[in-house]
Amino acid sequence: MKEKNIKLTIEYNGTDYSGWQSQTNGNTIQDKIIDAIYKTTKIKVNLVGAGRTDAGVHALGQVANFKIEQNLQPEKYKDALNYYLPKDIRILKSEEVDIEFNARFNAKSKRYRYLIGLDRSALYYNQRWEFERELDFNLLQQSASLIIGEHDFASFCVVSSLKNDNRCTIDFSKWYRVGRLFIYEIRGNRFLHSMIRFLVGGMTNLAQINPDKNKLNLTLKKFGDIINSQTDERLIFTAPACGLYLRSVQY
Repeated sequence: MKEKNIKLTIEYNGTDYSGWQSQTNGNTIQDKIIDAIYKTTKIKVNLVGAGRTDAGVHALGQVANFKIEQNLQPEKYKDALNYYLPKDIRILKSEEVDIEFNARFNAKSKRYRYLIGLDRSALYYNQRWEFERELDFNLLQQSASLIIGEHDFASFCVVSSLKNDNRCTIDFSKWYRVGRLFIYEIRGNRFLHSMIRFLVGGMTNLAQINPDKNKLNLTLKKFGDIINSQTDERLIFTAPACGLYLRSVQY
């Protein structure tokens, strides 16, 4: 029987999970999908994800792949896996790809979305950051434009996750506003651990119209200096995980 390489496009609400990556004593999305594949095929597979999402982070278009020797038609995995998966994890598409395809190493770029609501909601509180201070949209947009380009984002990363090379190339960074909802979109070739949450935390801090006087507030210049590595200062403002979505992966 010929081995097939199956690519999955996945949507999930990360609220009740410890993140994507399998971990000991953790409730993870990766483990749920591996279990669904086992229940469907009776085969334990190695599931490779395009990227790790942290606890509480969501996905609109996570990508993963696994190799298997099985007669099930590739497009049938979608419905078969969804039968066994909880309602907050859905397979949007299943397809056969080249045997050499790797969801992680073949990814060219990823696009993320961050949602901020300026009002409280009984329905969406765990799907966005409920930020109850008014924000200057123009300042948000100006700060987002500073992120575009290749920069060393070491100041926007969890210290324990720093690499030898912390440079990332961002080719899209922009805010949108729909009523009381602020939407941030960013696309880049790679992202450091919690980098987007650090960036959003910094941008919202500097864009507050009536800032909390008890907290240190950034300026647009200081934010730009940190991005351009003209200061050793680290960003200390981190947006919560609930507003972050892995929107899509480009290959």
